[in-house]
Amino acid sequence: MWSASVFTIFPEAFPGNLGVSNIGKALVGGVWRLNLVDLKKFPVKSDRIDSTPYGGGSGMLLSPITFEMAYESLPTNAKHCQKFYFSPRGRRLTQKNLAIISCSAGITLLCGRYEGVDQRILDHYDFEEISIGDFVLMGGEVAAMAIIEGCVRLLPGVVGEADSISGDSFQNGLLEYDQYTRPQTFHGRNVPEELLSGNHEKIRNFRLQQSKKITREKRPDLWMEYVSAEMRTLWRR
Repeated sequence: MWSASVFTIFPEAFPGNLGVSNIGKALVGGVWRLNLVDLKKFPVKSDRIDSTPYGGGSGMLLSPITFEMAYESLPTNAKHCQKFYFSPRGRRLTQKNLAIISCSAGITLLCGRYEGVDQRILDHYDFEEISIGDFVLMGGEVAAMAIIEGCVRLLPGVVGEADSISGDSFQNGLLEYDQYTRPQTFHGRNVPEELLSGNHEKIRNFRLQQSKKITREKRPDLWMEYVSAEMRTLWRR
């Protein structure tokens, strides 16, 4: 069973959005497991789990002793999962990363708070720093929910129709095409004729061209990556 172990000082924040819709049903149904480790239960002394940084500076850092005790409470199999710490210094999380992680046994996540954690925690326990975007949050709990949801929705049987995943943005290197439903006309705006044709090949080609156009206009960085990948494929042929 795919599992997510989360180290946090706010376990009450979970499951949050992980407890609703298909993700929540999969959690209750035993498709995946959420293991929360409350760092506050492992104080070093005087009910403290953090301390001031050497060299001065504002904020408090999570003690490596606290984390060591908390880590030892993990089930043995969870200790072998890939470990992530959320940080602006980390590489950007992508759909490709999620696809790889969802095929593993699970993940172990460390949610930082305040000034962060002692660097030796990351080094000794081989945590990879990862970022969900170029912005700063109060802590890693929201980021943890994001990566867990992104992985769980890729697990077999979680999403009702597998085809809905194959058309997702980033799945093939492109952003998703525009979509429409009834009514056919809304405030003078019509559904594209190609989608009304009933010709599946024509619809597929129209959507592909839409994806290319949208990616080129809205995310030129993704478009360049897509074009480069296509060129490499052509060269191999």
